[in-house]
Amino acid sequence: MTDVSLISLFDALLADLDGVVYAGPDAIPGAVESLQQLAGLDIGLGYVTNNASRTPAQVAAHLRELGAPAEDNQVVSSSQAAAELLSSMLPPGARVLITGSPALAQEIELVGLTPVSGQDEDPVAVVQGFNPGIGWKDLAEACYVISAGALWVATNTDSTIPQARGIAPGNGAFIAAVAGATGQTPLVAGKPEAPLFHAAAKRLAADRPLVVGDRLDTDILGGNNAGFATVAVLTGVDTKRTILAARTAERPDYMISDLSDLHRPYPAVNNTDGTYRCGAASAHVRGDTVRVQGREDDLDAWRAACAAWWAAVPEAAEARAPQLEWLTP
Repeated sequence: MTDVSLISLFDALLADLDGVVYAGPDAIPGAVESLQQLAGLDIGLGYVTNNASRTPAQVAAHLRELGAPAEDNQVVSSSQAAAELLSSMLPPGARVLITGSPALAQEIELVGLTPVSGQDEDPVAVVQGFNPGIGWKDLAEACYVISAGALWVATNTDSTIPQARGIAPGNGAFIAAVAGATGQTPLVAGKPEAPLFHAAAKRLAADRPLVVGDRLDTDILGGNNAGFATVAVLTGVDTKRTILAARTAERPDYMISDLSDLHRPYPAVNNTDGTYRCGAASAHVRGDTVRVQGREDDLDAWRAACAAWWAAVPEAAEARAPQLEWLTP
């Protein structure tokens, strides 16, 4: 174990929002305080979100209401990425059907395109982003336009979104409905594509950013795609078990309980003849079983298990869960 905190190894933190900083309207316990501490460490902070239902300014305002440090330009959203992608593919003034929020329409307008709301306005493209008020008529309108040959761009494909009462359908669930009806597949602008992360790092002039997120398939995959260090936090969608089973491209460099762990030393994982030790726990692989010497409620035991399993299965194109044998000390 090093004597320095995990975050002190980096010059910026690129944080996801839903499931990391807040769940629905409420802050996740300890998250705001952990973000506030970054200022005293001279570590940059950016927010990288796939949620396209609000403008970056609205997101920043919400963060400030919760007590988190946030200027408008610290928020980089998938709606911005979608607008930039469409503007690179369409002539100025081109009509784009908005299947999403007014915030998404605003981003489309800011890049010189024309947001419209129906097929009768002759759109040449559809942009689809999360909006909790979206309904069947909205999805049907998108289907009509896409089936007629329009370009289709999705801000993101998160299938779920954490809310205060639990896990709810995300933009990916609505994308799947349109894809099922049209037989088409959208271009995806946000996570897990790398440009969103590169844009956030560039704004902060960061050379060694750490990406923190709760989802393997967007946050961690996207951070890995960008070539940045990644840390999975256990306050949202993915769990210790799903992280252990992760395919190679979605494996994080670190795993923490919540954002407060950023300010603690991260325990080293050492390998001795195939036995991986982390803190008081250890793990080794026998066939398709990871044998763990430690307690199931000890995160160090899961860190050791991940190291052992990932070393045994270094190339996994799909998620693959091992059997677990707990050898309680």
